[in-house]
Amino acid sequence: MFDDYKHKGLRRKLIDNIRKKGINDEQVLDAMNKIPRHWFMDNAFLEFAYDDKAFPIGEEQTISQPYTVAFQTELLQVEKGTKVLEIGTGSGYQTSVLCELGCKVYSIERQKKLFENTRILLQKLGYRANLYYGDGYLGKEAFAPFDRIIVTCGAPFVPDALVDQLAEGGRMVIPVGDEDQRMQLVTKYLGEINIESFGTFKFVPMLEKKNK
Repeated sequence: MFDDYKHKGLRRKLIDNIRKKGINDEQVLDAMNKIPRHWFMDNAFLEFAYDDKAFPIGEEQTISQPYTVAFQTELLQVEKGTKVLEIGTGSGYQTSVLCELGCKVYSIERQKKLFENTRILLQKLGYRANLYYGDGYLGKEAFAPFDRIIVTCGAPFVPDALVDQLAEGGRMVIPVGDEDQRMQLVTKYLGEINIESFGTFKFVPMLEKKNK
């Protein structure tokens, strides 16, 4: 797997572009600058790997737009050692960003082929995330509570199971809606749940009990 000067130069330009769009967390930007996005994409899209756009990765799924990855990660407010549940492993790109930031990541993917391919890729890259094949609506109760939860697919509502698995003082970032989604930040404090809405985004749908 190669990462030449051209890729590194294109990646720096992409990060500069994301910074200009309002992402201020330099730790997030630095992590993304270290990760070759083209390693997570099909060969047919390699020349577009550093465009700030989403691209297909098979199984009717996409690798998220880099700005979206940065936005969600910044909103999550993680640090080294943060225990994170990710719903929707997908290509593994967002997973890698969280690992690069030092998080302890538990990630669930509902598409069997993607799960298998991404598990192999992340092992090859040396990212030690805990990967699971299953229904994201259910979360991963056996390892709860989680300091942070990030959902990388569009949910029609905030699943109760995920709220239950969020630790006291925790933060969950989840896009909610049908065609387009509003990015929502769910926080838990003294048992009370607070929800804030941010910008509009577009994600592939989160499907309940639709493992393949």
